[in-house]
Amino acid sequence: QVHLVESGGGLVQAGGSLRLSCVASIDTFGSDDMAWFRQTSEKERDFVAAMSWSGGGKWYADSVKGRATISRDNAKKTLYLQMNNLKPTDTAVYYCNTDPALHQWGQGTQVTVTS
Repeated sequence: QVHLVESGGGLVQAGGSLRLSCVASIDTFGSDDMAWFRQTSEKERDFVAAMSWSGGGKWYADSVKGRATISRDNAKKTLYLQMNNLKPTDTAVYYCNTDPALHQWGQGTQVTVTS
């Protein structure tokens, strides 16, 4: 059974930074494209960023482009998301999954940005 465990969220002021981590117990992690998503209580889960299995391709939602950097460590089966210059609109629960999302969602990690 696949487990996705996100961490690194927290409460930060606007302009601050956070580094999110996702440990994925996926046997094929090293050959899977991976992505970050986020969800608020009012909206569906939205795409944030994705990265190809090799690291050669990275894609970002317009809302985070220039402020977010996705990275991965295939040996550790870990996906990262560095978020800088955070805005209150970044407030959400952040999740990781394959791209496209094939596995059961983890608990996510809450990011709250205050103005």
